[in-house]
Amino acid sequence: MTAPVRGKYWEDFEVGETIYTPKRTVTSTDIVNFACLTGDFNEVHTNWEYCKETQFGEPIAHGPLVYSIVGGLQYASGINDGTLIALLQIDGWRMLKPVFHGDTIHAELTVVAKNETSKPDKGVVSMKREFKNQKGETVQEMDVKMLYKRRPS
Repeated sequence: MTAPVRGKYWEDFEVGETIYTPKRTVTSTDIVNFACLTGDFNEVHTNWEYCKETQFGEPIAHGPLVYSIVGGLQYASGINDGTLIALLQIDGWRMLKPVFHGDTIHAELTVVAKNETSKPDKGVVSMKREFKNQKGETVQEMDVKMLYKRRPS
């Protein structure tokens, strides 16, 4: 027996709708663990003394770490559960503000387009993703295309 699908099918997305993910606080442990996982020990992420001399004053989260956390938050929102097939494309990924340990982030996902594919069981959803901090500031943004299942007939 399989678990029921709770995700959104292609037909469930509406152009213009905005989906809000849950929120999550980024910790120093997250930053250190990501450095260990990737091998990216750039001092701007891992060296407090070095960072005191930078414009940030303290270590900042890796851009891909923030992206990864938001991927988990998008899953936690339920929209991908059992219906997402693939991430197809990312365009215009911009890092606009640093993310520090203690910042609480979430994503606002606005559906900008839906396109059918040549396969009747799949469809593409295009979204503008904005990652925001606890102050409501956009820290990262990008446009994505994702492949979703179509509702079974």
